Amino acid sequence: MPRPPARTVIASTLSAAALLSTSACSLGDLDKAIRGVPEAVTPADPTTAPPTPAAAPTLTEAQARAALIGEDDLGGGWAATQGFATWRDSMLKASAESADCGRLLDALYTEELFGPEARTRASVGLDDEWSGAQLRYQVVAHRPADLDRTLAWLGSLPEKCGEFIATAGDGEMAVEVSAAEMPEVGDARVGLRIVLSAVSEDEDADAPTLTLHVAAIRVGDDAITLTNGGLAEVPSDATSAAVELGARRLTEARKRGREDV
Repeated sequence: MPRPPARTVIASTLSAAALLSTSACSLGDLDKAIRGVPEAVTPADPTTAPPTPAAAPTLTEAQARAALIGEDDLGGGWAATQGFATWRDSMLKASAESADCGRLLDALYTEELFGPEARTRASVGLDDEWSGAQLRYQVVAHRPADLDRTLAWLGSLPEKCGEFIATAGDGEMAVEVSAAEMPEVGDARVGLRIVLSAVSEDEDADAPTLTLHVAAIRVGDDAITLTNGGLAEVPSDATSAAVELGARRLTEARKRGREDV
């Protein structure tokens, strides 16, 4: 039986959210003007002074959890994770000669796309029982300038690390990094598609290939990170649905947080 598209599952939710977002436009514009939040991803000047300590988190833990997605948001076949996939250690625990490419592999393995200084506010893991894909979704808090600096770096990776060789415990892997389309949500966003293929001297060998969809979205001084990966077909509609619905939920959670102050 074919899987119901994830976008169908969230259609009514997004329609309601669209009405809310329309009424909140003027408030959002005023908030940006007051806070001075940048609208585009811009790399930070390395000559600037050291960053000041991060401001107090906008969201409570409960509000951050409310911004998460769940298995019911992605269509049939998704369920709460049963633990990390085996390919995480065998293929993501790897190194590369290039500093940028090695940093990317480290960030994927540790699930710290925005670095160890970004505070994880809430997270969820989901498994696709039909394709074997695993989706990891986090809400993190950090300084907007640091979030944008990381987004600019992620956006540069298709050029810096378009193709490279990584070394894992089981041998070498050919890695390809390309840009991926993203829904126009949040204040800034980057999407990547990463394919890691085990290199084997035996042309007839069935070498594993891991495909990862990676998304990072800034919403004010909070952000969403998402990885959706597997050794078979990875459902791109689930990635897009999670990004779109998650960003709307985070925006609403931040709005409620300001109203409660």
